[in-house]
Amino acid sequence: MEFLKNLVFSPLLQDKTKTQKIAYVGVVTALLVASNMFFEFKFASVQFSLTLFLSIASGILLGSLFGFCGCFVGDLVGFLYNPGGFAYMPWIGLAMGVASFLSGAIMNGIKFNFKGEEYLKLGVICILTFLVCTVGINTTALWLTYGGESTFMQYLVARVLAQGQIINSVFNYALAFIFYPVFSRIIPNRKDV
Repeated sequence: MEFLKNLVFSPLLQDKTKTQKIAYVGVVTALLVASNMFFEFKFASVQFSLTLFLSIASGILLGSLFGFCGCFVGDLVGFLYNPGGFAYMPWIGLAMGVASFLSGAIMNGIKFNFKGEEYLKLGVICILTFLVCTVGINTTALWLTYGGESTFMQYLVARVLAQGQIINSVFNYALAFIFYPVFSRIIPNRKDV
């Protein structure tokens, strides 16, 4: 039962009241809404966004379940508030939620006993979120929606390399590594790094 508790909830939320848990999810949701509205910009063909970094951070800080909820709702509310004339793409919220879920599950559910284990887990999070969320969910959904005559591999190479999605991902993963010491100080009972 302790494993399941650690898998779903971060140490930060385990002893909080229901009201406090809702407040934490509300803060994450508001950050993601703001990120979607104000912190997305395009440079050449690369669209930069902080949503992947914030999704990973929310999973680490809140845990799998609450991180997923905050990310998915944040994407939906951000779209409803400021759709920019585009159609709603629910797979983006799903990918953000899954990135948060994976981050929370790996960081809070898996325990090792060696110095630097958090950075190994963070590396696994980066690899898995790229493969599952960026490639598996977002690229597949975009290809099915807009891929036209291209094969999946052609679309994947165009999106990841030519459109620079890899640059955005590396940027977000670098932020996760840079800010992890801050996260570890926020979460109780987390080893100092």
